[in-house]
Amino acid sequence: MAKSDAATPRERYRAQVRTEIKQHAWEQIATAGASALSLNAIAKRMGVSGPALYRYYAGRDELITELIRDAYRSLADAVRAAAGTGADLAGLAHVLRDWALADPQRYFLIYGTPVPGYHAPEEITGISQEIMADLLTACAALEPDAPATPFAAHLAGHRDWAGDHPAPPAALHRALAFWTRLHGVLSLELAGHFTGMAFDPAQLFQAELDDLVGRRG
Repeated sequence: MAKSDAATPRERYRAQVRTEIKQHAWEQIATAGASALSLNAIAKRMGVSGPALYRYYAGRDELITELIRDAYRSLADAVRAAAGTGADLAGLAHVLRDWALADPQRYFLIYGTPVPGYHAPEEITGISQEIMADLLTACAALEPDAPATPFAAHLAGHRDWAGDHPAPPAALHRALAFWTRLHGVLSLELAGHFTGMAFDPAQLFQAELDDLVGRRG
């Protein structure tokens, strides 16, 4: 008889508790930031002892890793789904913005200030590289034979961050410009730095995107 893949009641209960812990963790992050995350505080909210919670997460870093993994996986899946339906660079940009606006705290956990004392495991880097791979593919499709700028020529010998993606130097340059400029706009918008400046951040995002898509080399 084949072994059943169905989760046992104990496994289902454990998954439910881990999910509840993560929900409380997101509430803490929204209130005080990831650096203030405390398993003991979460245990108190749940009405259990601190040691009881450590049966589900070995410590703060393991919980942060789980939250970061969930966040990156969510964005990577959204980007991959859009790319799979033929979205171009502009389409992927709007997927990024929609994802960020839907949950700013989730966005800041992976693209904001690093959590002091925390170092993400290698598997997290792997998920983030999935996102970059789709971005590089979209950038390479814009101008496959574009001439390389001086910085692009530099990137030809400094491309470890791109993994084994075959994107040409011009696409590497465009991808980095896309990543830094659009994340810059998003980070300022989500942090409230445009409040009171009387312009529409969505239009600034679009203007930056139009410039990035139209830039040559």
